[in-house]
Amino acid sequence: MSHGDRRVHLNAAGLGRMPAAVHAVLTEWSRFEDRYGPYESADRLDDVLHREIHERLGALLGAPSGDTVMCTGSADAFAAVLSRLPLGARDRVWTTPYESADNLCALFALRARTRCRLEVVPLRRDGDLDLEWMAQHIGDDVALVSVTHVPAGCGIVNPVAEIGRILVSHRCLYAVDASYAVGQLPVDVGRIGCQLLTGDAWRFLRGPESVGFAYVAPQLRKTLAARGGVPPAVPDAARVAALNTALAEHAAAAPYEDLGPALRAAVERVPGTELIAPGRNQCGIVTFRHENLPAAPVRRALADRGVAVWKTVAQETPLYLPGRGVVTAVRASVHHDNTAEDVELFADALLDVVTEARPRPVPVPRVLSAVPSAHGTRRGTRQRRLTLVSGRTWDTVPLEPGA
Repeated sequence: MSHGDRRVHLNAAGLGRMPAAVHAVLTEWSRFEDRYGPYESADRLDDVLHREIHERLGALLGAPSGDTVMCTGSADAFAAVLSRLPLGARDRVWTTPYESADNLCALFALRARTRCRLEVVPLRRDGDLDLEWMAQHIGDDVALVSVTHVPAGCGIVNPVAEIGRILVSHRCLYAVDASYAVGQLPVDVGRIGCQLLTGDAWRFLRGPESVGFAYVAPQLRKTLAARGGVPPAVPDAARVAALNTALAEHAAAAPYEDLGPALRAAVERVPGTELIAPGRNQCGIVTFRHENLPAAPVRRALADRGVAVWKTVAQETPLYLPGRGVVTAVRASVHHDNTAEDVELFADALLDVVTEARPRPVPVPRVLSAVPSAHGTRRGTRQRRLTLVSGRTWDTVPLEPGA
């Protein structure tokens, strides 16, 4: 494939490509803060930090501007809220097989502190969350339900609004991780019906790293305030100002063509590839693996051809990917600044990588055909992994030795 100096960025899910205006704001205020200090920059940016950014976030999330808070990232906000929840040993907490490793760490910490029970919502055969199971098993002893809108390891779009309708008449806190959804999909907290929604700036919103945000419903704010409030994890002013510009750019962008189906079709056309695409509803994140080629060399070979994708590892989604035999996979993701030509260039590059890496048959002398191999089998190290049993509590799911 030859396309001059053109670079194709298909990694918005990992790190979005910052627009020039966003980069300029980040650079300007970082230099200002370096010269005059953080207090002076915060004073100069007071209106942005305390009004403008929250108005833009409110418009993005369908929330009142007074119900949004800034943080250093989605996972940090989730962990901070969970550290203040007044749960007890009789409470149940639900999560899903698509939960992120960071959020699982916060949930385990919650269980260690409160002795609550953690349960995994089972999946249907097609990979969708089992909403019938949720409707049948919900009760007032369920204190928290944590759902990932779009997981890191695959492109399924979980039905967060339908889940909200199941939970609406119950006392549980409904938390949605929108890190990989906001910026590529419509996100409306009123339609979803959640009390906590967290997101990151540096993915599809194309803002800077180490800055995120959360929607916190008024009742949840009161609950947290009674227990000392949420521990602050406030990003620096320069990054918040840059995100503010990124939100303005996002709001002004024209609606874009959904290139996800074309991206999935491009992968399926390449021999030896397997899509990791559970469920019936997919987004602009496409994850796949090759039957013979590890993800890391595929990513590097694509980068050499001017196509930026990413390698995802199973432990980013530890309750889903390892149980499906996935260790590493390639993840490509499209944004509104991508075009159909970008997808075509990716398809050509991926086919080139697979074709060039295909091993050529080496003639073996006939006399060697009956000679046993001189190589002994290497004894692998035994590892421990979390075995998922859907619908059971984690208290009863042991860590079993794996191969």
